[in-house]
Amino acid sequence: MTVKHADIAVIGDEDLVNALRLAGVSKYYIVSEGHDLANSVRKALTELLADTDVGLAIILEEHAQHVEDLLTQVKKRKGVTPVIVEVPSKSGTRYPDVREHYKALIRASIGFEMEI
Repeated sequence: MTVKHADIAVIGDEDLVNALRLAGVSKYYIVSEGHDLANSVRKALTELLADTDVGLAIILEEHAQHVEDLLTQVKKRKGVTPVIVEVPSKSGTRYPDVREHYKALIRASIGFEMEI
């Protein structure tokens, strides 16, 4: 069985992107707050989903709410990549129980529950 190299990509504000670039992420989209935020996030995610080399996509929770329809389509696909992970911004998370949210995400992604 061959193992395919998969890239990590990030869609977020300048702080998140710069932090992950320092960690070695080379595919990134900086989306700044502004009047056209929703369209900028949609364009970035569409480009990212078209890139077959991306295996993991990281997106800010507050940006993800602008592209819920695309995220739902990705989750319904039969393939396993890209895995999309929403991360909270420095102002906090939108999920009341973050731990339960990520447990449900893992359960849906790999088919069983995992405790860390």
